[in-house]
Amino acid sequence: MTVKTSTAPELTAEQVERMLVQPLEEASKFLASGPRIINSAGPVRVPKLNGMVEPGTTTPDEPDWIGESELITEKDVDFGEVSLLPSTMKSIKVITRFSNEMARQAVVALDATLQQRLVADVAARLDAQLFSATGDGVTTPKGILAYAGVQSMDLAGAAATLDDLTDAWGLALSADVNMSGLKWVMRPETFIALRKVKEATGSNRPILQPDVTQDSLFRLFGSPVTVTKRLPLDVESQKSIVLADFSQIAVARDLAPSVTVLKERYADYDEVGIRVVTRYDAAPLNPESIVKIVNVL
Repeated sequence: MTVKTSTAPELTAEQVERMLVQPLEEASKFLASGPRIINSAGPVRVPKLNGMVEPGTTTPDEPDWIGESELITEKDVDFGEVSLLPSTMKSIKVITRFSNEMARQAVVALDATLQQRLVADVAARLDAQLFSATGDGVTTPKGILAYAGVQSMDLAGAAATLDDLTDAWGLALSADVNMSGLKWVMRPETFIALRKVKEATGSNRPILQPDVTQDSLFRLFGSPVTVTKRLPLDVESQKSIVLADFSQIAVARDLAPSVTVLKERYADYDEVGIRVVTRYDAAPLNPESIVKIVNVL
């Protein structure tokens, strides 16, 4: 619906403070977590090695070491690829329109305000998708909880304990993940529940420790904790926790949230439109670098 003086009269009152109070919103978290961002307008193929080369043996019965003038064992290398941003990948798009009377009479810069709001809303929609358990990787990006090949733990409706988190840490450790690059991602309810858990050493210290170098940042086992309500709840309101090295996730960016002012399309109505479009895709480069804990109470 068009924004007009009749639908938004509070913006045209004669004596009002020249400011606009906007709803509180959560800042974008996925792209800020450090994935590898690749700018491309077309499909992206990232080559990868599917396995390690083990020198010196072809079978367990053969020697591990090769002596002087002995035949050196040949090894084949198995290559694969990660595909991103297929031509069928859809975009997030939105248009809003307002009358020129509304723009002239508004006590705030209506065009700039709407642009800022639309960009924030589109970015929030993208963030929610990238943290989700949905997406097919063909028309919509797969969310981090929908990635195939990741390590997984199922708590079957139980609350997360310190032992559960230690087990998740151990899964990452056993997969040779770069432990210094790991980040925890959890919902606010999970964060508050874990904030109340104390160390079993008699010190009564919470296991979640504040980072003295950054405000409002906590660490768990030395890794920073990202709190976001965009990790989805399932039908029984059960939650998920993610432990991941985001540098092992690739994000293909065709178009960051981009604004176009449509002055001519609605000229017959003496109105202006604002269009915001964005197009992204994401996929794990090494799925084993992600550990998800699902069905958390």
